[in-house]
Amino acid sequence: MKKIRVLVVDDQNVVREGLVAILANYPDIEVVSQAADGVQAIECVKRDKPEVVLLDMVMPNQDGLTTIPKIKEIAPNTRILVVTGFAENDMVYQAIKAGALGYILKDATRDQLLQAIRDVAQGRASLQPSIAVKLIQEINHPSESTYTADPLTRRELDTIRLIARGLSNQEIAAELVVNERTIAKYVSSILDKLHLANRTQAALYALREGITDLNGE
Repeated sequence: MKKIRVLVVDDQNVVREGLVAILANYPDIEVVSQAADGVQAIECVKRDKPEVVLLDMVMPNQDGLTTIPKIKEIAPNTRILVVTGFAENDMVYQAIKAGALGYILKDATRDQLLQAIRDVAQGRASLQPSIAVKLIQEINHPSESTYTADPLTRRELDTIRLIARGLSNQEIAAELVVNERTIAKYVSSILDKLHLANRTQAALYALREGITDLNGE
């Protein structure tokens, strides 16, 4: 069984060690390192090459929001799952905008945490329902910054609509009756045209711009 390599980042020892203890019970997950702040996290990413980073937002020396783009710069294929006690609309939005693929609160259940890790490892966005609501609220009242992008083709529009529905590349390929590698090319083109970092941001863009219904205009 291929294990998901995980880095746990939290400044609170009890929380960090608790997460490590929980994850030790699951054969498909391996905690390869721990860090107490963003600075240590960067070093761990460089050294241990985790597939998923569980990242707290509020930490000394370097907080989570500062750390996310630094991780994406040195390890663009590493997926980031924010695990925090803070659910403010702007913090959620900024974390996703910076490159996080998931956002979960520390009061989540064990099953929710495990599912979030597995989803993020597969490149799927993972948001608790309460977090998703806050994110939609932020999208409906966006900051002054706006996306500028080249126009998407019809197939790219179909693809981004399905991304917004939470489908994987394999599921999108089945829906559109094309090869999965073709969908991967569409996704790459979408991210490039829209100047986005990941699928979560693409889903946010689709929601914000009203691109939600397949075959819609």
